[in-house]
Amino acid sequence: MRRRQFITLLGGAAAWPLAARAQQDRRVRWIGVLMIFPDTDKIGSGNATAFEEGLAALGWNVGRNIAIDYRWAVTDVEKGRSAVAQVLRLSPDLILANGGPALTAAQQATRTIPIVFTGVSEPVERGFITSLARPGGNTTGFANMESTVGGKWVELLKEIAPGVARITAVFDPASSFAKTFLIQRKWPARNCRLRLV
Repeated sequence: MRRRQFITLLGGAAAWPLAARAQQDRRVRWIGVLMIFPDTDKIGSGNATAFEEGLAALGWNVGRNIAIDYRWAVTDVEKGRSAVAQVLRLSPDLILANGGPALTAAQQATRTIPIVFTGVSEPVERGFITSLARPGGNTTGFANMESTVGGKWVELLKEIAPGVARITAVFDPASSFAKTFLIQRKWPARNCRLRLV
């Protein structure tokens, strides 16, 4: 083999990994989205639109370099299991879980595919992640409520209507939010009586 041919071949071989990476970058990435809302819900469709617009702002465009498979009305773990099974058939690169039932089902189904959650309250207390700073495993996300905000709600109400003497809060007493709220007593005790229902 002549020297010039050898150098040309060697130079071409060095470029192969670059060409392979460029082709991989053109691969369409799959995102499976499990939404707590039905597909007819305005909030749910608005959230989906905002999600896609946010991705587009980062250079990820549906139909060009990403594909999104939505599963709607994942309101309990059983529906979540069915939805996750359908999503996993597509070999997604990421699962976005909206709500506790979707997150529960996704975590039960995979420990390798990255999961990002939204709309989940008290994710540490509910055992979804180990901590907010270091979630651990394949799961991370955004908590939508912290129990300490309960006290702020009462403080704000007292500022708006100082004459309020009694407040009734209605929520599920079995929820981790309720347990944390009741244990920590995060409301101002002065000049106000709080009844939890």
